[in-house]
Amino acid sequence: MNEAVIEARDITKQYNDLTALDHVDLTVHRGDIYGLIGDNGAGKSTFLKLVTGQIFPTGGYIRLFGKEDEKAMQKSRSRMGALVENAGFFPKMSVEKNLEYYRIQRGIPGKDRVESVLHTVNLLEKRKVKCEKLSMGMKQRFGLALALLGEPELLVLDEPINGLDPSGIIETRALLQRLNQEKRITIILSSHILSELEQIATVYGFMSHGIMLEEISANALYEKCANYIDLRLSESDKYAAVLEKESPDTTYRILQDGTVRITNPTEEPARYGRLAYEHGIGVQGLDKHHMSLEDYYVNIKNRGKL
Repeated sequence: MNEAVIEARDITKQYNDLTALDHVDLTVHRGDIYGLIGDNGAGKSTFLKLVTGQIFPTGGYIRLFGKEDEKAMQKSRSRMGALVENAGFFPKMSVEKNLEYYRIQRGIPGKDRVESVLHTVNLLEKRKVKCEKLSMGMKQRFGLALALLGEPELLVLDEPINGLDPSGIIETRALLQRLNQEKRITIILSSHILSELEQIATVYGFMSHGIMLEEISANALYEKCANYIDLRLSESDKYAAVLEKESPDTTYRILQDGTVRITNPTEEPARYGRLAYEHGIGVQGLDKHHMSLEDYYVNIKNRGKL
């Protein structure tokens, strides 16, 4: 079974009368790119701070790399790189000197490590620039370089594309995919730009008001959100035979109520209706469906899963 890198069970975080996290269960397996989705105040950042040890839960437990006790957790966190909120830096020092300071402080071997991470995040040309002169997007890249210094097995990233321009977003997306696929780094990240998470995440966790609404794999979500056409017909079996003959590449299935569902249609909906009519099959209804990640999130919130 795939190793659980992060395993949270029944996690609660209370701030006086405010419940930031309410009995949250969450699992990130090795190799995942886990996308945390939720509105502002949903509890995403609070959870990531718990994982990185910046705060501690009121109830429940978190295991990192299978370890739960505090001493072992500290060791586990040495295998992690994190960018939660803004990266800390000395504003008057250059990007290069800041990273070298943190490399030495953390006991990370190899003087070439700084140059390597600067190259990875495309900041090598800004190595001599003082951190106070960096744009918001470059500060985000600096934070990512800082998170990568120790060659982590796990990356914890809160809004890593915040402040980036479109080309920066594309570069960061490609970088995260490369780190995951080539270096096998497990990633958990949050973002309010759901269209970006949709392009890279392999697992999603939907949160609202401190509650985990649902965890779902990207493949399962794709099945739920894929383009499809539902045809309610007088003779479903006859229509299926027509599809097999006239459109053999069409992916379809017959639902329990007799509806023919065509997944990822290659033709316009009207074409499938005409096909039925041409073969003497009555069309009682035809509906085209597609749901975006944003639509899906709103939908599960509105289904009363709070």
